[in-house]
Amino acid sequence: MANTYGKVSGTFQEIDNAYGKVSGVWQEADEIYAKVSGTWELVFAAFEATSFTTLSSGSGTFSVPQGANAIHVQAGVSGGGGAVGGADYDKAGGESSGAGGGSGAYVSDQIYSVTEGETMTYSIGSGGSAGGKGFSTTGNPGTNTTLSGSSAGSLFTLTGGGGSQGINGGVQGPLRTNIAGVGGSATVGGTLITSGNFRDSDGVSKAVTSNTSGPVGSFNQSGNGAAGANNGNCGGDNCRIGGSDGADSFAGNVSGGSGGSSSGSGTNGTAGTRGSGGGGGAAQVNTGSTNGAAGGNGEIKYRFLRVQ
Repeated sequence: MANTYGKVSGTFQEIDNAYGKVSGVWQEADEIYAKVSGTWELVFAAFEATSFTTLSSGSGTFSVPQGANAIHVQAGVSGGGGAVGGADYDKAGGESSGAGGGSGAYVSDQIYSVTEGETMTYSIGSGGSAGGKGFSTTGNPGTNTTLSGSSAGSLFTLTGGGGSQGINGGVQGPLRTNIAGVGGSATVGGTLITSGNFRDSDGVSKAVTSNTSGPVGSFNQSGNGAAGANNGNCGGDNCRIGGSDGADSFAGNVSGGSGGSSSGSGTNGTAGTRGSGGGGGAAQVNTGSTNGAAGGNGEIKYRFLRVQ
C-alpha cells in the first residue's frame, strides 16, 4: 500500500488521520478503499502500534516500517558486572566476602522520533564473567548496549556495570581489599517524544504518557546503574561471611544476583539477570570459599508507533 495524499489549501499532503461523517457525526476512519481498474483496493490504513520485539544478544540492524514515526523502547539495559569469589586465609585474623558486581545503565518507556524507512543499528551488551576466588581477583565488566538510527543519530549509549575486585591479600595476611563493581552510565540522545497520541495495537487512541509497562513502571525513565554490595571482611580466624549481593538494575526493579551462603558447605553466588550484577562468593565454608557469578546480559525491547 502506497502513502495516501489529500489536497489541503491547494497543496497535497500525506494523510495521517482520515475522518468521515457517519449518521451526521465525524468519525475517524480505520481504512480507506478506492476502486482501481474495477477492483476495490486498500489505499489508507491508520497506523497501529506494532508488537514488541526483544533483542537479547549480538548486534545488527532493523528498519522503521512505513507509517511509523516513533520507536517506543520499553526496556533497554547494558550488561551487569561479574563478581568475585570469597577468600579464606591461614592466619590472617579474618576472612573475605566476594563483593557484588555493578548493574548496567538503563532506559525504560522512552519514545524517540524516527523516520519511516530509516535503518536502526543496535548492539546488546553481555554480562561480565565472574572472577575467581583467592587473594587477587577481578570480575569482568558488562559491555555496552547502544541504539542509533541512520537519520535519528545516537538514541542511547548504556555502559556496562563494573566487575567487583578482591586485591592485595595474602595467605598469611593482610586481608584483601574488597571493591564492589560500579554502576554503568546512561547517555541519552536523539529526540525524545513526551506528548501526543498514538493508536495502540488494540485500535484505541492513547496518550504517549500511558506507556508505563517497562521495568521502572513510569513513563520516560533513564538512569545510571548501581554499585554492588560489599560485605567486606569478617573478624577472627575461621569466621564465616556470606557473599555480597549484585546490584539491582532498572532503578532497583530487577534484583541482582544473590551472594553465596556461608552456612555449612556454602553456596556460590548467583548470576544477575537483565543487566543486574552477579552475586559474590562466601568465605570459610566447610570446603573453603565459594565462587562469584556473572552479571546479567543486556537487552532492548521495542515497538513502533505513529505519534500525532
